[in-house]
Amino acid sequence: SIMSGTLPPVLPGPRRIVTSHDSDGQAVVSVDGTVHSSVCTLSRLLVMIEGLHGHRTGTFWASTDGLPTNDNNCLEDGGARQVGDFGLFASNTTNFIYSDLGPGVRTPMHRTPSIDYNILIHGELILITEDGKETHLKNAGDVVIQKGTNHAWRNPGTEWTRWATVLVDAKPAVVNGQELGLFFGD
Repeated sequence: SIMSGTLPPVLPGPRRIVTSHDSDGQAVVSVDGTVHSSVCTLSRLLVMIEGLHGHRTGTFWASTDGLPTNDNNCLEDGGARQVGDFGLFASNTTNFIYSDLGPGVRTPMHRTPSIDYNILIHGELILITEDGKETHLKNAGDVVIQKGTNHAWRNPGTEWTRWATVLVDAKPAVVNGQELGLFFGD
């Protein structure tokens, strides 16, 4: 079965180009390279428990000094920064990542205290919301904006799928006086 092991080869890492300024103030390309993926931090525990090798992530850039960020004046490569315990979100942080999901793979239901801008890049993806509804994303460029909601992802296709996400720290959603913070499970 897909969950127990045999996945097709992973997608190649995407190219990342970062611009900055030289000592004369001219715009230059300071980074041009590939961002390789690794097994998603949140899924690493599940790899040991359930064999979930089919969820991989890579970081394009993380700003960890609040908003407005001072990254325009910082030489540090934001792609090398660790964000929170799970590599997804942290207080006063924005995080630009990509996720790859193997064919037939489903992530656990999860929620972060963030607003997430998701853009499908390759393949197909199903968004599963807490009410059980499945929303099928079929076209590159399809977008899902998540406002601190509990959700899972599933790849219905026969090849890997990829989407990019910008996670922005946000106050947790509050419904009927109850704060809906971090959740990870099923």
